Amino acid sequence: MEKQIYDKNNGLSYTLHGDYYIPDLKLNEEEPIYGKYGMLRKEFLRENRSAKYQYLLLTGKLTTHLNQVDQEARKQVWMLVEQMAEKQGVTETLKKQEQMKWVGLMNNIRNCAEEIVLRNIVHF
Repeated sequence: MEKQIYDKNNGLSYTLHGDYYIPDLKLNEEEPIYGKYGMLRKEFLRENRSAKYQYLLLTGKLTTHLNQVDQEARKQVWMLVEQMAEKQGVTETLKKQEQMKWVGLMNNIRNCAEEIVLRNIVHF
């Protein structure tokens, strides 16, 4: 029997220990860094898509995936907030004239944008 083998199907290499081949897994010693949407995506995958979560974790692609989702979600929220504010007439002039109204409208717009992004990007 060969001491080490490589499985092309899953991209993992295995080492023979006794009668069994054990995958050569390495722990990533770095502390993963990702934002709010990355953390939400991680929880969603862990709870609802466990096979995909385990695959990403075992292949070392989880942090990259979470950073990519976080970055995409942030861009999408920013773009949606700008578009929705423009469409609803929430401007800097309104901000100067009626601050509390502006804050309320912007909070509502941001919450709507985040809800859309969570549904379409994070919980997809």
